[in-house]
Amino acid sequence: MSTVSRQDLIDFVVHECRLLDAKRYEEWNQLFTDDAFYWLPLVPDQEDGYQHTSHMYEDKLLRDLRIERLKSPRAFSQQPPSRCHHLLQTPTVESFDEAGNQFVVRTEFHYTESQGDELQFYVGTFFHHLTLSDGALRMTLKRVNLLNCDAALPAVQLFI
Repeated sequence: MSTVSRQDLIDFVVHECRLLDAKRYEEWNQLFTDDAFYWLPLVPDQEDGYQHTSHMYEDKLLRDLRIERLKSPRAFSQQPPSRCHHLLQTPTVESFDEAGNQFVVRTEFHYTESQGDELQFYVGTFFHHLTLSDGALRMTLKRVNLLNCDAALPAVQLFI
């Protein structure tokens, strides 16, 4: 891929969520650049995840560790294993800077996580910050703005 279309950006977001729903975490993690972050802010309109506490602010190492834990048969928190489902509104392209190789896609979502008899529901907005790297789209940041981010939330086992 040498150029990016708006449809490519939308397709990327849908594909990314399908990888998570299918538990294809290694493939999902490869969609990030090496210096990218996966971020769930703690409060609405939080400016950054570095100088403020967040639910999650995970770099490559932390995402790798979580993926290894999810695969481990000794992970007590994954007995029985969790499953998830993403329901997406049509993603919209918020920023399309082809010259600067920076793109931002906004997606409203409903997310369900299931473990045994328990269901957890989350609603919010994704912001995928994307760049074209070595002919493929990659995330430089995935920001997950939960509607109730400032509530006392149960432990999120998987990746929203």
